Amino acid sequence: MIMQSENNTHLPASATLAPFRNPVFRSIWTATQISSLGWLVQTVAISWLMATISASDLMVALVQAASTLPVFLLSIVAGAIADNFSRRWVMFAGHCLIALASTTLMISVGLGFAGPWLILALGFLAGCGFALNDPAWHASVGDILHKRDIPAAVTLMSVGYNIVRSVGPALGGVVLAFLGPLAAFALAALSDLAPLTAIWRTRWKVRTSPLPRERMTMAIHDGVRFTVMSLEIRAAIARATLFGLASISILALLPLFVRDQLKSGPIIYGILLAGFGMGAFIAGMSNSFLRRMTSQNRLVSFASVACAACCLSLALTSSVPVAVVSLALGGAGWLITWTGIDVSVQLASPRWVVGRTLSIYYALSAGGMAAGSWIWGTVAQNYSLGWALEGAAGALLLVAAAGMLLPVGPWEETDQESSDFRPPELALDLKPRSGPIVVKVEYRIPEENIETFLGYMRARRHVQSRAGARNWTLQRNLQTPSIWTETFRTPTWMDFLRLNHRLTAADKEIGDHLLSLHDGEDPPHTVLSIERTTEAARTRSPTLFSRPPR
Repeated sequence: MIMQSENNTHLPASATLAPFRNPVFRSIWTATQISSLGWLVQTVAISWLMATISASDLMVALVQAASTLPVFLLSIVAGAIADNFSRRWVMFAGHCLIALASTTLMISVGLGFAGPWLILALGFLAGCGFALNDPAWHASVGDILHKRDIPAAVTLMSVGYNIVRSVGPALGGVVLAFLGPLAAFALAALSDLAPLTAIWRTRWKVRTSPLPRERMTMAIHDGVRFTVMSLEIRAAIARATLFGLASISILALLPLFVRDQLKSGPIIYGILLAGFGMGAFIAGMSNSFLRRMTSQNRLVSFASVACAACCLSLALTSSVPVAVVSLALGGAGWLITWTGIDVSVQLASPRWVVGRTLSIYYALSAGGMAAGSWIWGTVAQNYSLGWALEGAAGALLLVAAAGMLLPVGPWEETDQESSDFRPPELALDLKPRSGPIVVKVEYRIPEENIETFLGYMRARRHVQSRAGARNWTLQRNLQTPSIWTETFRTPTWMDFLRLNHRLTAADKEIGDHLLSLHDGEDPPHTVLSIERTTEAARTRSPTLFSRPPR
């Protein structure tokens, strides 16, 4: 059994390879690369098999959509599962689905009944496994490693996949050309055993909540609410969705480019994908240097321009060497964009909701890629491959320009751990579902501090509301103008407890600033109330509003 290393927290923040010193991360990372190698070999075989058994350009392009659409449909639910259950077991369940899809595909090809729709269905099943695994795995990085190592870890995860991308497609082309699709699918099925074994053998410590699990519907609602109210996360997700819609054209149309424009076969297809992966690898290893040269937002915009140049070059060339160089440029832009946005979302998300924010990010970006596969495949079928690639290049330039309206935040390390909270003593015995609860906090603010106070109150409203506060208001006393009252509600007593457990140390710094502005020897006065209806009497539990008789 591999346990998490406790020495990891003392590593220097600048060490790019520091996450590898943690045995849990190293074990799962390595197993993931083995699984990715098999998946890429299988992807080459599936794409080429579809191109040979189907005359429809749209069906070929839908191979990419089949595996990405489940991420769009299921990731938000998977993120809520990852935040409410053991992320380790969620990862294990996801890899079980991927292994089931690969094994079924191998058997169906071996028995000779693999048709276009079965191929798409099994790709969809594998996509369900990725939808379940990816939010849990990426959210677990913050559990396994120190926060300062998250950027390096996410970069290593992307670089690792793209190292495999440099080898996997070429290996897939060779296996496909000399041994046939059955061997490629068998290799993929065997590679799925690696992550299942690694996850089974590893353990890592996770800070558990003292509160019971949320209902799934409420967990999803709270995750969406937090994401919508977080400007930085919202902008990053919108940018990712647009980039996915435009940039997926490179991978979705590549089999058609090889078949129709280069008049070549699976080996060339594998070589071109290897060029894409090599460009991503080089960009990943240079990521720290590039981030020192310019801002993260500008770097992501440059990456979109690089992908646009790749699309335009593919539309105009029939040369394999030129195509390899173009795809290397596209691969570099691909990695820089996804790594930059992934880390920005992780660092902006508290631990209690990180699985859900990541899942929403994956869902919408995957939805963009699924829609893009359909759009560019339709354009290629109804017009021409060149038109599709040129249109995607124009769309990517617009995505680059969108950086002015939807900036990707810098990678800043902030304390996003939930702070400790002790529930106040009450004179009434409340059940978890008792409510609504009304909270009033009274401040005394001198006239000269009002503008500063209002500034901190705007920030407080934001952090309280995205953590679960409802109907937040701020009132000023007309008879004693120095008295200001902050008021908000939560639906139940349990929601009040969850709100306070969700507030991070960074969030509570706002309360410290407000306390410093308060004029008085005693701290701001807080009143907790429960709303009570004045309608006709109805049967109520005697424990809601009074203590039971002794």
